[in-house]
Amino acid sequence: MLILSRRKGESIIIGDNIEISVVDVQGDIIKLGINAPRSLSVHRKEIYDEIQAANREALQNLPTAEQLKKLQDI
Repeated sequence: MLILSRRKGESIIIGDNIEISVVDVQGDIIKLGINAPRSLSVHRKEIYDEIQAANREALQNLPTAEQLKKLQDI
């Protein structure tokens, strides 16, 4: 893991087109601004984890080939 120190108003660049800026610092709360292409998803980690869990659950509940065959026969 890369650890960088930044102050309010400073940024880091990821790749050629993602910029993360420190917008505000109030106590232990840091506000970040993220400038990235709209085609790139940006989520808080806890939301990303929920999306991944929902995707895994959806994959487990996919119909089997046998179930799909029965539906075709209807």
